[in-house]
Amino acid sequence: MLCQSSQSVLLGGIALFLPLIREDLGLTFTQAGTLAATSTLIYAFMQIPSGFLADRLGPRRLFIIGLAGTTTLAITFALVNVYWLLLANQALSGFFRALVFAPGLLLMTALFPEARRATALGLYVTGGLSSNVLLNLLGPLLVEPLGWGAVFIIFGLLGMVALAVFWRRSEPDARRPDHAPPSVLEGFRVFRHPVMLTLGAIQFVRLAVLFGIATWLPTLLVDSKGYSLQTAGVIVAFGAIAGAPANLLGGYVSDRLRRPLAVIAGSLSILMVCAVALVHVRGLVPILLVVGLISVFTQFYFGSLFSVPITMLGARTAGLTSGIGNFFANAGGFTFIFTLGAVRDGTGSFDAGLYTLAGACALGVLLVFALSRMRGMQPPVSASPLEA
Repeated sequence: MLCQSSQSVLLGGIALFLPLIREDLGLTFTQAGTLAATSTLIYAFMQIPSGFLADRLGPRRLFIIGLAGTTTLAITFALVNVYWLLLANQALSGFFRALVFAPGLLLMTALFPEARRATALGLYVTGGLSSNVLLNLLGPLLVEPLGWGAVFIIFGLLGMVALAVFWRRSEPDARRPDHAPPSVLEGFRVFRHPVMLTLGAIQFVRLAVLFGIATWLPTLLVDSKGYSLQTAGVIVAFGAIAGAPANLLGGYVSDRLRRPLAVIAGSLSILMVCAVALVHVRGLVPILLVVGLISVFTQFYFGSLFSVPITMLGARTAGLTSGIGNFFANAGGFTFIFTLGAVRDGTGSFDAGLYTLAGACALGVLLVFALSRMRGMQPPVSASPLEA
């Protein structure tokens, strides 16, 4: 959980310090958006290879390689100030971050019984948010005396400590003789399955909302709502704290009720309302309320969404289906990180982009209802956990 947390420091730090980074480098909003978008694009295209390799080679070695790369790049990001070098840094960061996500999901779910799969997935991401809570609380305080580069170096070094502990304490990958890894042909068959494609579209919406708002929220608060960077950091940190237990709680609710699709549809419905509300709210308390709800419900349905393909398509391809789902998710994240910046440059406001996110959430709800009518590769059971 601590290692998973360390790999998100660079992405979260760029979002928090984007107003300062943009000012220091003289970037437009569109150029600033490409820093996070480039990492997300490479990360998206690496998801399927990462999940496939995790199923075939074992997740631990990929997890360690990915963490070594991401923590090193968090430190080197602070040492360059040329736009194209930062862009290259982010491209490499996306590559190594992809080696962390799907392998980490497999490592975590192996520690829990099958009936608690969504809880395990939620716990993995809940722990992963801890660095962003600390970053948003301490970052604005540290950035004035030290600069944003020093903050990246400090958090990158902490990530290396977490990696060293994991390396020493974790068990080597064990090969199960009854668990034949999927072939390339089976991988293509899983990718094209209607269940996987529908889940991929819902995943696209998931990170479109999460990354789109997370990347641009500090800038929106400073540029459109008139708050200082310190106040914006407190608001974002409040959201991170409010959302921290949401993954675990959402996974627990999904497992207890055995209704993951209802959890997904309900979360997307609330996010649709909140995206519209973010356009109109004024005043610190209403903004805190909306940001808190967004932070909770962008995380609440994570475990449900990643447990559904394992249940419907089988555990043998768990790494692959997690990778495919996260590929579509990060394609959505890349699209809306770039789109919101371009919309801000073109219209002078984030409003149109937020309305578009609300429409994407509405589409996601419709896709959940379509998914509830589908059957996967697994034989149906009398008390299906997918009943919505």
